[in-house]
Amino acid sequence: MTPGLYVVGTPIGNLEDLSSRAVNTLRDVSLILAEDTRHTRILLDRYEIRTRLSSCHKFNEASIAEGVVARIRGGEAIALVSDSGMPGISDPGARMVAACRDEGLHVIVVPGPSAVTAAVAASGFAANGFLFAGFAPRKAGALRRLLLRIADCPVPVALFESPYRLLKLLAAVEDELGDRRLFLGRELTKKFEEGRRGTAAEIRAAFSGRSVKGELVLVIAPR
Repeated sequence: MTPGLYVVGTPIGNLEDLSSRAVNTLRDVSLILAEDTRHTRILLDRYEIRTRLSSCHKFNEASIAEGVVARIRGGEAIALVSDSGMPGISDPGARMVAACRDEGLHVIVVPGPSAVTAAVAASGFAANGFLFAGFAPRKAGALRRLLLRIADCPVPVALFESPYRLLKLLAAVEDELGDRRLFLGRELTKKFEEGRRGTAAEIRAAFSGRSVKGELVLVIAPR
């Protein structure tokens, strides 16, 4: 196997979404760097992958990069995964990739599922591209400034949000963008997957008074 860093996309919910190429890669590398080794172990056990795991998360990514670079220079192939989706996309991984790139090492991407593209595809809003803005800001002022900046964006805008802040986000969208069309994807690819399309007020009414759980992606249609 060619020495290098293999950036592997993993399922965002349904474990059957792991590609055969990803399975083979995770079996063949000498080490898998995982955001949460306990979480990744569940996926590896599903496919009977016995490769050794080591932690690589936002708190230690910078400090272990030098050691990873040295191992790849020594001829190893090492995989990098996050808990779900693509490493480096609102997940740890970008620093490790940059460290390997800076040293001229091979970085090979093994594409996989993405909550962003899944939600945008499910929204029906995007014909000519979209903008991904990462996680919605927690502070009210920063959130308002973001919404004002994207108000006239000519393509849909996708945001990640925590279920605990969903109603707050929807209220802010209603205040700043009025009755703009939205799509909310919850628990995409999982057993209780849910997709709702409507205005901020309509979606907020649907979720008010109920316990909201799971990963959320909000897609805001262009004006």
